[in-house]
Amino acid sequence: MPRHRNKSPVPDSEAPVYDGPSKSARKRAAQDAQALGTELVNLTETRLRELPLEESLLEAILAARAIKAHGGRARQLQFIGKLMRNIDLTPILAALEEPARLRALETERDKRISRWRDRLLTEGAVALQELRASLPNANLDLLAQTLGRARDPRLPEALQLGAKRELFRALRALLQG
Repeated sequence: MPRHRNKSPVPDSEAPVYDGPSKSARKRAAQDAQALGTELVNLTETRLRELPLEESLLEAILAARAIKAHGGRARQLQFIGKLMRNIDLTPILAALEEPARLRALETERDKRISRWRDRLLTEGAVALQELRASLPNANLDLLAQTLGRARDPRLPEALQLGAKRELFRALRALLQG
């Protein structure tokens, strides 16, 4: 007599095949939705209203912000997670990531400007000619004067520093985009 018997009323060859997500995958998705809901509750109301949220979800989030009791707030967060399981979270996640993407672009632009400023300060006329070649329609006369002040060793250090900042601002105006 075999030790392990198939206790299923349906033989293995006839067992129904389930193609949906596993119970664990559904549970992870529910936990992710609830975590996103908690993140949304912590946003300012102005930022919340910028997001593509359904009205019922927005109301639930605003209600959760008003609840101070720990248990009540936890139940409201679970409710928010339940609401979020039934909607597409992609537009919400994209809207939340947009400010970070814009900051990264701005940081990259500022690094590019800093590299130009540093080249102008170290290489002088050579780098200025290269900048003129890359920006043929730009008037760089004011930038050249600022560069001269920033590199002038006869000027006090404070004036040179101010000229370096001015050089950065002028480059930012030229290299917008």
